[in-house]
Amino acid sequence: MTTTVSPVPASFVPPVDPAAEYARVHARFAPIFARIAEGARRRDQERTLPHEPVRWLDEAGFGALRVPAAHGGAGVSVETVIRVLVDLAAADSNVAHLYRSHLGFTESLRWQPEAVRERWYGRIAAGQTVGNASTERGGNALGTVNTTLGRDEAGVWRLNGTKYYTTGTIFSDHTRVSAALDDAPGRRFAVVPVTAVGVTVEDDWDGFGQRLTGTGTATFTDVLVDDVDVLDRVVGSAEAVHEAAFFQLVLLAVLAGIARSARDDAATLVAGRARTFNTGSGLPFREDPLIQQVVGRIAANAFAAEATVLAAARSLDRALVGAPAATGAGEEPAPATQAQLRAEVDVEQAQVTVPELALAAAQQLFEAAGASATSTAKGLDRHWRNARTVATHNPAVFRARAIGDWYVNGTPPEGLNAIGDARPSPGSRP
Repeated sequence: MTTTVSPVPASFVPPVDPAAEYARVHARFAPIFARIAEGARRRDQERTLPHEPVRWLDEAGFGALRVPAAHGGAGVSVETVIRVLVDLAAADSNVAHLYRSHLGFTESLRWQPEAVRERWYGRIAAGQTVGNASTERGGNALGTVNTTLGRDEAGVWRLNGTKYYTTGTIFSDHTRVSAALDDAPGRRFAVVPVTAVGVTVEDDWDGFGQRLTGTGTATFTDVLVDDVDVLDRVVGSAEAVHEAAFFQLVLLAVLAGIARSARDDAATLVAGRARTFNTGSGLPFREDPLIQQVVGRIAANAFAAEATVLAAARSLDRALVGAPAATGAGEEPAPATQAQLRAEVDVEQAQVTVPELALAAAQQLFEAAGASATSTAKGLDRHWRNARTVATHNPAVFRARAIGDWYVNGTPPEGLNAIGDARPSPGSRP
């Protein structure tokens, strides 16, 4: 098959003035973010899923920020949507995190055939969202999945399997499921309605942080799938590399938002605290230079985290300007460009540094106050719990190794089909 490679459409080119674009989007969503922030601590303490905040955002078009304007969306840049995600994560990191799957799916559409783009851009512009069902809890070999997609005797696609870590699906209209084909190598994605016959979604996530993201188990039993909703994915293609980097960048935006929230809570605590320690200076906390220094370190960590995340976002925007265009039905997808690989490395560099910055900010928050800060009623522990949970998604040691291999040997980061059980090396102990 012939592959068509051409510049992306003009609607995908980053804006001339990203600051002005962000200001417009921020003004639109800031009142909603403020309402979300008001209930964040209570929801965490009561383990109340944020269905209402998600509805507010969906109705306001949050999920369509990256849909091109020609298709009814806002058509904003990666940088702008990431800045807004940091704002949302500062209000409630759970809500920002649960949109990761939907925003990643939206990113992937630009490389899909026209029929797929038309179908899903229209739905997303109308307020519909798409969750995630990719990872299996165990029993699948690395790079494979046990969930299957095959045709029945009537030639209709049927989806069967169980997924875990299905973040966002419980809030969504549809979910994208990774599956192996019965009669072909590799994997595909099947996009199915969450309410379809044979789909069950459970809120059984038991992590100590990000408890309200709807992460849990989804089961698919003989679920019907339309032909147009079976999507290809080729490792190393422009689509795969960009979406993988974008997926990780969303997590980093969540961490930057947590760091900012820790900064704001530290400043509020110190400004309003009258009590002090008998071993201190005797000054009110807000005037004590040592306590001011602690808040300053928290603020510096939050600033560095956000600046790093936005630098990586701009790298993705630059790489999109010369990225391959969408392919036609049946055409082989174009491989990622060197600029896209470079952008992926930039995101990986951020993955090594941003988690440490966010965790430090959340930890140092308790240095700015006394034992009363550990009261569960104040809910300040949620910043560290949430940051620690998000940071575990991407072990920094593996990212750092890949970065070193890139700079030393020019080796692009490796993309795998799926997380799974590793094969023991030859001669290793059982």
